[in-house]
Amino acid sequence: MRIVISNQSELPIYAQIKEQIKEQILNGLINEGTVLPSIRQLAKELGVSVITTTRAYNELESEGFISSVQGKGSIVRKRDNNVIREQYLKKIEQGLESAIATAELINMPEEELRDMFEILMKER
Repeated sequence: MRIVISNQSELPIYAQIKEQIKEQILNGLINEGTVLPSIRQLAKELGVSVITTTRAYNELESEGFISSVQGKGSIVRKRDNNVIREQYLKKIEQGLESAIATAELINMPEEELRDMFEILMKER
């Protein structure tokens, strides 16, 4: 797990931690069942307060990405849960919105964009 804290980010540190862990889970860089570093260990590694890492983990848990298990720590939940599925759908929607906006910049006809999508899907 790699987390980079930026002092120039508009996001507070706990949110930076949360978003980076969430992104790594969504991208498959952190697999389901993975035990995350303890709150204290992560705080020490990042040079931040335990309160900061606690808030990040609590939000990840409330969003359905991790579960806290007494005596075992924080574990990445299975991807088949509905909360994570919603996050994937949101990410897909954002990607499609970006593609549409880019196509509009060059006045690409809707049919051509659909054709491109279909070709890409067939290539998979």
